[in-house]
Formats: sequence, C-alpha cells, structure tokens
Amino acid sequence: MRAIVITKPGEPDVLQIRQVPDPIPGPEELLVDVRATALNRADLAQRRGGYAAPPDAPADIPGLEFSGVVAKASAKVSTFKPGDRVFGLLGGGGYAEKLVIHEGMALHIPPSMDFEQAASVPEVFFTAYDALFNWCKLEMGERALIHACGSGVGVAAIQLAKAKGATTFGTAGSAEKLAKAQALGLDFGVNYREQDFAAIVKEHTTNQGVNVILDVIGGPYWERNIASLATRGRIVFVGSLGGGKIDLNIGSLLGKRASLFGTTLRSRPILEKMQVTAQFRRHVLPLFTVGKLRPVVDKIFPLDQAAEAHRYMESNANFGKIVLKV
Repeated sequence: MRAIVITKPGEPDVLQIRQVPDPIPGPEELLVDVRATALNRADLAQRRGGYAAPPDAPADIPGLEFSGVVAKASAKVSTFKPGDRVFGLLGGGGYAEKLVIHEGMALHIPPSMDFEQAASVPEVFFTAYDALFNWCKLEMGERALIHACGSGVGVAAIQLAKAKGATTFGTAGSAEKLAKAQALGLDFGVNYREQDFAAIVKEHTTNQGVNVILDVIGGPYWERNIASLATRGRIVFVGSLGGGKIDLNIGSLLGKRASLFGTTLRSRPILEKMQVTAQFRRHVLPLFTVGKLRPVVDKIFPLDQAAEAHRYMESNANFGKIVLKV
C-alpha cells in the first residue's frame, strides 16, 4: 500500500509517499480501506521529531483519525462487516491507504456524512468532549471560554458547549474566524490580537468569570485565564502551543477554589480510548445525526500533497479541519 512516511525529523518536505507493507489485522480488528484522514498539531510535532508515536502505532506514519470502508472483519469482530463505512480515532497510521483498528475504536459513519467530513471528527470532538465533560463537568447554564476557537478542537468545543446549554466565549486571531465561530454558536468572540479576553469576560459576566476554560495555548494565557475564572472554576489544558511553563501563584488558585487538569488522548491505554469512543457513540454521534453538531472542513488535499497540507496548517490560516483525501 501507499503511505506518507516521515523519512527523518524536519520540515514538511520530509513527508514522502512510499510503498509499505499492508497491515495485518488481529482477531478483534478491522482491516480498513482508508478514504480520508485529517491533520492535527500532533502530526506536525511528530514530523519534527518532538512527539513519538505510542507503541501500538506506526512510528513513521502520522495520522490520528480516519474514515473508510471495512475490507475485512476478523473472526472475533461482531459489530462490523465488510463494506461498512467507518471512522475513528488512531494512535497513528492514518496517512495511508489501509489501516487496522480494534472494533471497539471504530464507529459507523452517519448517512449524512461523507468520508472527508467523517475523517475530520474523531480527534477534535473526542478531545473536546473529554475535556469539557469528563474532566471539567461542564453543566447547562455555565460559561465556557474556548481558546483558539477557530482550530479543530475549538470548533468542536464551541458546538458541544452550546449543545449542553452553556454560554460560550472564544478567542481567535481574526474577525473572519470569529464570525465563522459565531455562526456555530459562539456568544462572545475576542480577537486576541486587538483585545484582552479577560476584560471581555469580566464585562459580559458582571465580574463573575467563566466556569470552564479549555486552553491549547498554555503559558502566555495563564494570568489572564486565572483573572477570567469564576469561583470553583476549572481549567483544562489540551495543548501548549504558546509555551508550557507558567509562574504559578498558588494563592490565586486557593482563593477561587480552582481546579486544573491536563489531558491528552494519544498516549492513553486502548481501554481508556475505547471508553471515550463508547461515550462519543452514546452521547455525541446522535447529535450529528439530527444536525445539532456538524463537521467543519476547511480544506481538502490529496494524500500525496501532505507536505503542502502541513505548510497550510503551520500558516494558521485554517478554520476547522484540514483533510487528506486518500
């Protein structure tokens, strides 16, 4: 099969299309003919040599999500059959024509979604759901601040928070991205290049702050995050694009009785990932079926243009997901 291989750590040109052996499914796995995959920041970090794949994933083929068609269902598989349209979360290996996945990690694609849309869902919606609800226990009537609300995770988090009945604040670097986010349900947008999000939060919450903050930026936002946080508020970090170090004043947390969480999906044991997949199947997938949630695809590249897709992601121009069509 063909796959995009990281030939060595470096810039996008190190991504090369190569012939590699077909994967062989185990007794509880599906062999899938891949139709699409999608980019994530973790792919860029892996390409640069800064984020190794977990032991159960290919070391040199990136790709954390996929959509495709079941080519073979192994002997112990009970919920899928050849020809089924499926999508799901991966530890890696999505930039390829074929992959294997445990049946507990696979989902049926709703009839309303095409392959490109389906491939854009798992990583960001799983991450946002897990962060907002498993860790931060976001409730109806609460307020949530979503940083980088034009990113894949941000676009997912806005929709999930609104579906729960929360008021949403979001930061992005352009008026265009904020307008698109508002069309998805964002209540209060902040252009971080021109405005102080902590001041906007104070203004629109009568100094009460937000109950939940989902942060992919990290260090540069720390003090303003604390200033924006309500009493008994929760902050969850799912990335640190701006830097991972903070100057922590413990007193600021004590006074607000705040909770901090950090989480990632990729490195978790497969049983934990299967639990999140089951939650998604039960609580989130029906919302796509009825139109309360929708995939947001920014741009589609063919698989052999993976390097160009990485450059595009590095430009930060996208709103929503960048997809590779296989």
